[in-house]
Amino acid sequence: MGEDAASEMQVVEGAEQAPSVYELIREDIISGRLNPNERLKVAELAERYETSTNPVREALQQLRGEGFVVMEPNRGARVMPIDESFVRDIIEIEVLIEPALTRWFVSIANDADIVELEAIQADIENNNFEDRVKHGLLDTRFHQFIYDRHYNRHAAELWWKHREILRAISRRFPTSLSRRNSVLKEHRDLIEAIRAQDADTAAAVVAAHVQGSGRHIIEQMGVAQRNSGGWRSPRK
Repeated sequence: MGEDAASEMQVVEGAEQAPSVYELIREDIISGRLNPNERLKVAELAERYETSTNPVREALQQLRGEGFVVMEPNRGARVMPIDESFVRDIIEIEVLIEPALTRWFVSIANDADIVELEAIQADIENNNFEDRVKHGLLDTRFHQFIYDRHYNRHAAELWWKHREILRAISRRFPTSLSRRNSVLKEHRDLIEAIRAQDADTAAAVVAAHVQGSGRHIIEQMGVAQRNSGGWRSPRK
């Protein structure tokens, strides 16, 4: 495994911790170091990640549940292609989840919450996408501040899982200027809707935000494929 895979999986804020076997396999699938439809043999993976077979088996089961791995009777596991359909499926789920989480936050938000969101947004705008890792962390913090308050922990955790998947995929591609401008505007519009206690508008802004992010990732995947830039999405 290359050093870039390990470094990308480090926790940037707070104490660093070694990535788990699950995280390492997931990262190698997303990055293409494990090829689409490639067979995943437990013993080979254990050797690759310098671990025993049990953590590998547990990781494959978790990745199966998340759609990264396909298990076939008598044939074992293989890598699910990370293609446009994979991203589209996640986006369709998030368009349902995130507006619902946002509506709840609007109903409980107070002045201190608005101040915190404005502070995070100021950091995002000051960074202005120059440090992509920092932007990803700040953008995640912005949305996590809203969603972590929800009583439905299953929904919040599903958002987190999808967020990490999309963030890992999107960092392979540049962010267009138009999408950068849209992200900043949508965040500001969301803050104003929360300030006005307008749950309908806040939910609509978040839905558009999710759809816009999904479209951008899918468009960038298509550009990379057309340019033979190393990202391939062969669904067999």
